[in-house]
Amino acid sequence: MESPCRKVLLIDDDPYFLKVLSDAFSQSEFVVVTADNGIAGIKSFIDNAPDVVISDLIMPRMGGVSTCMEIKRLAGDRDPVIILLTSMFRGAPHEHEIAEMGAKVHIPKSTNPLDIVIIVEQLLERHKILQTSN
Repeated sequence: MESPCRKVLLIDDDPYFLKVLSDAFSQSEFVVVTADNGIAGIKSFIDNAPDVVISDLIMPRMGGVSTCMEIKRLAGDRDPVIILLTSMFRGAPHEHEIAEMGAKVHIPKSTNPLDIVIIVEQLLERHKILQTSN
């Protein structure tokens, strides 16, 4: 059985981190779209309709909080999984009941890229189950 096309939008101003994360998702058969700032990320979201958005917290031009909040607003009922990456905390990845700083899921930037892919796959699976039960 063929797996459905999964698309992820990665928004980060660090080209090295963007490449490493992009490679990890590509190897896991995701279609990867990237943007190097929040404004470009919002445009990419509109143009590409990804299933998942992963945004850095601190970026020039438009930070991650504003970017995630605008994407959530533009998504309407489509409700993609939105994740905020930050180097500001070192704890474990965590999920909030209600979006904080524009995203329900916060992941430390120090998390291994393959672990980020696994977290995203689990979130997508749960998201799909929740959507079919509603």
